[in-house]
Amino acid sequence: MKARTLKKDKVNIITLGCSKNLVDSEVLSGQLLANEIDVVHESGKLDHNIVVVNTCGFIDKAKEESINTILDQVSLKKKGRLDKVYVTGCLSERYRGDLEAEIPEVDAWFGTLELPLILKQFDADYKAELLGERMLSTPKHYAYLKISEGCNRTCGFCAIPLMRGKHVSRSMDDLVTEAESLVKKGVKEVMLIAQELTYYGLDIYKKRALGDLMNRLADVKGLEWIRLHYAYPHKFPLEVLDVMRDRPNICNYLDMPLQHASNNMLQAMRRQITRPEMEDLIAAVREKVPGICLRTTLIAGYPGETLDDVEELKAFLQAQRFDRVGIFSYSHEENTPAYDMEDNIPSAEKERRAQEIMEVQQEISYEKNQEKIGNTYKVIVDKKEAGRYLGRTEFDSVEVDNEVVITTNKKLPIGDFVNVKITKAYDYDLEGEIVE
Repeated sequence: MKARTLKKDKVNIITLGCSKNLVDSEVLSGQLLANEIDVVHESGKLDHNIVVVNTCGFIDKAKEESINTILDQVSLKKKGRLDKVYVTGCLSERYRGDLEAEIPEVDAWFGTLELPLILKQFDADYKAELLGERMLSTPKHYAYLKISEGCNRTCGFCAIPLMRGKHVSRSMDDLVTEAESLVKKGVKEVMLIAQELTYYGLDIYKKRALGDLMNRLADVKGLEWIRLHYAYPHKFPLEVLDVMRDRPNICNYLDMPLQHASNNMLQAMRRQITRPEMEDLIAAVREKVPGICLRTTLIAGYPGETLDDVEELKAFLQAQRFDRVGIFSYSHEENTPAYDMEDNIPSAEKERRAQEIMEVQQEISYEKNQEKIGNTYKVIVDKKEAGRYLGRTEFDSVEVDNEVVITTNKKLPIGDFVNVKITKAYDYDLEGEIVE
């Protein structure tokens, strides 16, 4: 396409929201590069003339951040610093009509599955043969691998099916090809992501096939860590745990969002599981994979939640002693099943409850980290910051979990694995020294 300047177009992609959005941005970047269009990711240099904002529309805070980012880019366009501003992603998918009216300065809006239409704005062709070709925006030693799109669940609080559609699995052959391509680029760790990993394969293989996929990926030479994110507890395929236990390059780590522990709330949230069933599942997980790291996510302030429900959730955390916990305050989202319920808990009270619940988990996390002192772990070196190397064990995912501060006088290549003996432990981080 011709811009009003005579310079060659340069595109800056800004990504908001989750790792699934990040993968979408990386795929768009790869397509643009294949069409000989210069592209960068979240550049602060302002040496580009076109911006694509890949938005999040999950909860109120994310929507606000997305809108503010769009307005910032529109402001640059008005000042003559940009030629074009395009918007894609979940917020655009969900509110396109309203946004077009409110922010007419945006040149075009696209939904979550409209990559070929975005490329047309650049007179570029969608190249289907570029399977797995992405411009990684993560450090080159790890990457996210999206195994499916969309979700068939109808959880009360969740707007994802409105923005991402029904569950669609990618084929194992395609995923293995992509993993091999990532390894050639230097990737040593992949994090499997989807709206729901455990549903994988039901649409194309007529069975839950996550375990089969894990075995195929574990065979990829050079792939040293495979990590599972976003497993749904209802009808969890326990054979996945056998693969995790038996294959050394699959991390003993499972991210399984439970959302609550009170039966009243689980039913209201349409989670299709009861507290006793969750407790049985957690026991089975820990029996099949001794020492597994369990991460979960919770919601505070769902419509109708009582203080008794909060106390029950705190007691559940104390009993189950998860390794990692994240928590969101409930966001009242249009067209979700919960939207017909009264959002009867003030925002400040939601935040107070979330903080109270996290204080329980903070103490558990501290105690669990103290138990690691004196132990030696395989650690991947992620970065050097303020003169210190920071890494992670197999029990820690990127950005959301513990970091290990590595004490050494040696130069450590980023992405290398080292053995680290833990010498100090805090609420959410560890310190250690290299063991030869």
